[in-house]
Amino acid sequence: MTEIGAPRGTSAPEPDGGERLRLCLLGPVQAWCGERELELGPPQQRALLTALALRARRIVSVDELLDALWEEPPARAAAIVRTYVSRLRRVLEPDRVHPSVLVSSGSGYVLRLPAECVDAEVFEERVAAAGRARALGDPAGELGLLREACGLWHGEPLAGLPGPLAQAHRARLVERRLNAVQSWLAAELESGRHAEVIGELTVWVSQYPLLEPMRELLMLALYRGGRQAEALGVYADARRALLEQLGVDPGPRLRELHLGILSGDPKLAAPPVPGPVAGGGPTGGRPTPPAQLPADVSDYTGRDELCAALCADLAPGGAAMPVVGLSGLGGVGKSTLAVHVAHAVAGQYPDGQLYANLRGAGALPADPGEVLAGFLAALGVADAAVPPGTAERAALFRSRVAGRRVLIVLDDARDGRQVGPLLPGSRSCAVLVTGRAWLSGLPVTRQVVLEPLTPEESVRLLAAIAGQERVAAEPAAARRLVAACGFLPLAVRTAASRLAARPAWEVAHLVDRLASERRRLAELAAGELAVAASFRLSYDQLDPESARAFRLLSLADGPGVSSAAAAVLLGLPEAAAERLAEALTDLGLLSCPYPGRYQYHDLLRLFARELVREVDGEAAGRAAVERLLRHYLAAVAALYRVVRPGYPFPDLVAAGVPGPEFAGAAEGLAWARREVPAVLALAGQAALDPDGPLAVVADLTLVLIQLIDLGTAVPELCDLAGRVAGAAAAAGLPESEARARYTLMWAQREFQRTRQARSEAVRVVALARRTGQAALLPGALVVLALTGLPHCADEEVVARCEEAVALSAELGNPSAHAFVEGMAALADLAVERPESALRRAERSLAAFRGLGDFVGQVHMLYARATALHGTGRFEEACRDYEECLGALRVLGAWDRMPGVLVSLAASCRAAGRPARALEAAEQALAIAERVGLEHRRANALSAIEQARAELGERGRGRSCLA
Repeated sequence: MTEIGAPRGTSAPEPDGGERLRLCLLGPVQAWCGERELELGPPQQRALLTALALRARRIVSVDELLDALWEEPPARAAAIVRTYVSRLRRVLEPDRVHPSVLVSSGSGYVLRLPAECVDAEVFEERVAAAGRARALGDPAGELGLLREACGLWHGEPLAGLPGPLAQAHRARLVERRLNAVQSWLAAELESGRHAEVIGELTVWVSQYPLLEPMRELLMLALYRGGRQAEALGVYADARRALLEQLGVDPGPRLRELHLGILSGDPKLAAPPVPGPVAGGGPTGGRPTPPAQLPADVSDYTGRDELCAALCADLAPGGAAMPVVGLSGLGGVGKSTLAVHVAHAVAGQYPDGQLYANLRGAGALPADPGEVLAGFLAALGVADAAVPPGTAERAALFRSRVAGRRVLIVLDDARDGRQVGPLLPGSRSCAVLVTGRAWLSGLPVTRQVVLEPLTPEESVRLLAAIAGQERVAAEPAAARRLVAACGFLPLAVRTAASRLAARPAWEVAHLVDRLASERRRLAELAAGELAVAASFRLSYDQLDPESARAFRLLSLADGPGVSSAAAAVLLGLPEAAAERLAEALTDLGLLSCPYPGRYQYHDLLRLFARELVREVDGEAAGRAAVERLLRHYLAAVAALYRVVRPGYPFPDLVAAGVPGPEFAGAAEGLAWARREVPAVLALAGQAALDPDGPLAVVADLTLVLIQLIDLGTAVPELCDLAGRVAGAAAAAGLPESEARARYTLMWAQREFQRTRQARSEAVRVVALARRTGQAALLPGALVVLALTGLPHCADEEVVARCEEAVALSAELGNPSAHAFVEGMAALADLAVERPESALRRAERSLAAFRGLGDFVGQVHMLYARATALHGTGRFEEACRDYEECLGALRVLGAWDRMPGVLVSLAASCRAAGRPARALEAAEQALAIAERVGLEHRRANALSAIEQARAELGERGRGRSCLA
């Protein structure tokens, strides 16, 4: 082995009293002190450190740094550089008073870091030393050095760094890496390790399909491994890619290699290798190490971080044998990932790679004894020497692989019982297991539940199969297509295969074909690829009770179902329903994002709903949905009673089923935070069903009006109320229409859509009088008053208010009366009657305090604050607004906070406190942008402009509005 000379430079700095400082550039830029990563700050600051590191031990002027960081440096660029240097010194220097690592020198800076402390310099040193070893005729030394050099890389060099210098050096480093990798893999081939490098070469060819030298190496490795057809396939792929993308044929070296493989040229044979490392059979023979891994797919895409982590998990040399499990629903890509990772680590297991398809998802899973017989044969054991029993075979298998570095891939396992006998007993081996079910009972060192691809990865997979140019021409359609596939690799691959087989189809055409949920699974089939068939394998394993649960739990739209909702859908006690849901989760048919909630993958939900129609019938499905709707109605009514005690609306609806009982508002609000998205989704789903329980949905919409008080999901509630109102009108259900429109009216007013709110109020008044729903009238009349200006005379507004207040008093409900009078206070303010408004607000606030209605008190604090502002009592108004904000934070009512903050800003300005006004307005803007309330954002921007104007920052205010 050729030795490397001692690295240049001084000893490494030691910021923490003895731990060496190391800088990594061959991936995301990182600095390490011993085993501790240092925080290097934002990307621009990291880019400055990188510019110094790339010229370590040399002076880099400030002007050079400016050119490295910016194409056009900003006005204060030199000051920014000084700030970055100061921050980096706080991290890097062992003695910040006397810098020794990042040192000022003349008009610039020097990074005094020895070469062995910068991975990019170590990489260049190893590559150069490998070249010297080759020149001296030391192939083993060359191979070891190249392995070390390539092992230094951990991703894209200088990843995430901005600036011209980083961009230029990134391209240079990538080119240097490619050259080193080619040299390394060529050296591996020369050493006879063709089987071990096939996986690595496949990965590089997929990343650089036009790089002919890498194709040559892959073809040669496959040919030497006895896989001539695959080697010729690599050439065909290369020729097609070069013609399609560059319009040229392969170069002469690749063509010559192709002809050599066709003719069986003996010069292409593998060099002689020392005796194999696998154990001999009973006769003393020395069989070739088994290499049973299936071929890696050439279009493998995505999950780069997970692949790297799995490769690290499977590395030999740990305290225990690596046993890594991959589980997840059918079609999520477990087998593809496992084979890909196995190829990547195969070189670390020179004594063999064993593979078995355990057929766990099918009706006839593989017998462990038969699998062991195959493994033993591959390891050189004669048939006559294979014991008859599974336990004896397992013992012999463990003996054969003991102390040897063998990788075992067990694909599509059914459960731990099937896998147990197939595990080696030696930590020199590694095992990679895949299965749809959670692999319990195994000594796994890591288990991963595989999720679908990201949208970006899905589009890349689509492009790899259907064609890059084709997908690039329709990017929006491509995104919609992979979304319709639920980002499930099998579904994306199936859709891409259909496109590849139909060159005349546009991507958008297939998107249109997938638009129908009832047809989607039928469309996702191409040749042997079929999503529904994959799902069916799992479903066919279920017992009748679990199969029924799998079907019925799919019926509710939304973010999954809770265990309580599952019990309602199944008509079972909650504990029994949860047991079934947990069993389905273990089998990979459901996911459990957090305890007590269960979700389907989108396509799996469609599959389950098709089974409902096929097995249970649509009437049974509709009945289950109605059961859950009534459960939600009972729960939301119970929530109303603890959030707005005494209010009449919960008594207007009848769920017909028992609901939860909340001990208080806190427990009810916790339930609402968990369940409101599911309630809204199911109500919206039922509203679209022409044969659904529309009256129940309308009742639910009415009691969901409390979401406006809570500042929660108001846009979704507004959309639901509009759909339910339209459906009720079309169905001729005026009572239900009145209830839905009442909620819609207040939601429109919350969004300051005055014209729409007034239009709905007129309809509610007419419908409520027609159907005798007097409880809806006071609120509708007060909305008519609030939306009357500037179209109505002040007297008409006052008359509407008085009518609403009088009617609410007649109805005899103190809570409803206090609410209407509080809203009338706001109308009084609009017609410049602040004293009357203040009296009304005081009365309402006292009433809500007497009722223990915390939310009502919040409303009236706001109304009183607004009235106090109108009477010129600005400091008192500020105190009420601040108290109101505190209450809203307790409720988590973020949607309501921007409006209160803008009002607070106005009172603070009037009280002569523009700085606090600016702070409140900026808080309003931040919250409005976070929750997506555009009308509140506009108000906040206006308040910011006004506050800054009073502070003498008018120009900044205008720029904020720009």
